[in-house]
Amino acid sequence: MQTEQLRDFVVDKADDLKARDIQVLDVRKKTDVTDFLVICSGNSKTHVRSIASHVATEAKHAGEAPLGVEGENDGEWVLVDFGTVVVHVMQDATRDFYQLEKLWG
Repeated sequence: MQTEQLRDFVVDKADDLKARDIQVLDVRKKTDVTDFLVICSGNSKTHVRSIASHVATEAKHAGEAPLGVEGENDGEWVLVDFGTVVVHVMQDATRDFYQLEKLWG
């Protein structure tokens, strides 16, 4: 899957589980670490975990297994790393505190 296809796939899968305020940031000119950040919110720890798990599982079924998943135990902020696309699923308070959109936007 090409990077743009993976980005769109991830957004679609997050939307499947009603992730809120999905934002896509193109960071190719800002870092060599990744190309796109996908940031979204869940309503609770369980919702955050479910969104991240769904994205990772569906990507694996499509032949794009994540390189890693971090934060599932806590559920405040779960990161799913696909290399060229990094997904951040956060609760509102965590998202407001770290303001990734402002940092990378």
